[in-house]
Amino acid sequence: MKKSILAVIILLLSISSFAQKLSPDQIIGVWQCEDYKIEVFKAGNTYAAKLLWAKDMFEADGKTPKKDVKNPNGKLRSRSVQGLTHITELVYKDGEYRDGKLYSVQDGNTYSLKGQLKNANSLEIRGYKGVPMLGKTYKWKRVE
Repeated sequence: MKKSILAVIILLLSISSFAQKLSPDQIIGVWQCEDYKIEVFKAGNTYAAKLLWAKDMFEADGKTPKKDVKNPNGKLRSRSVQGLTHITELVYKDGEYRDGKLYSVQDGNTYSLKGQLKNANSLEIRGYKGVPMLGKTYKWKRVE
């Protein structure tokens, strides 16, 4: 009985140790959730992401990308939202990504961002203003 309990403990520690060994760069790639598809890339010592697709990204014709009309900077309102870098400054520390900025094309606001890789193909990020508890969590799956 004691040997089987010890074996289970060792197995659980091994699984936990394996999960923590994901490289910070494991976040790099293409991710998709229900409403968005992004490409995460390294930007110096931080991570960033560009918007590849969103459910409301195109005009009524389904082909023409919408413009960034809600941007607080009037000079940027004519740029396309497709391909826009909307996640910046995401830093990896102590097993999680934090201190990021998320620019929302839906409302023109910038939110704080944090996230964590659950495994090599599953990512959770949370955008928020002020405190994380008042934010929104997105669950992403790797697509490339």
